[in-house]
Amino acid sequence: MNKAELVDKVATTVQLPQYQADAAVTLFFQGIIDALCAGEHVELRGFGSFRLHHRQPRVGRNPKTGDTVQIPARKVPWFKAGEDLRARVNRHARC
Repeated sequence: MNKAELVDKVATTVQLPQYQADAAVTLFFQGIIDALCAGEHVELRGFGSFRLHHRQPRVGRNPKTGDTVQIPARKVPWFKAGEDLRARVNRHARC
């Protein structure tokens, strides 16, 4: 499912106009992004949690030339599914 399909599903389920459902989905995602950018973690009970993992700088290798390359430190968004989500996915045969 992509964002457009999610917006369609929300619009149909809640009986909202398409533009309002799109705004709601966009604001939801933006709220998660803003919290992660602020260094916070986001926990949605029954669904999962979003956190940042910090990767240390390291030395890598260019596979084409064999030269060593410095890879800078970075923050990587990370999602961990909650127990309820995992249980529901495993319980349904159609997933």
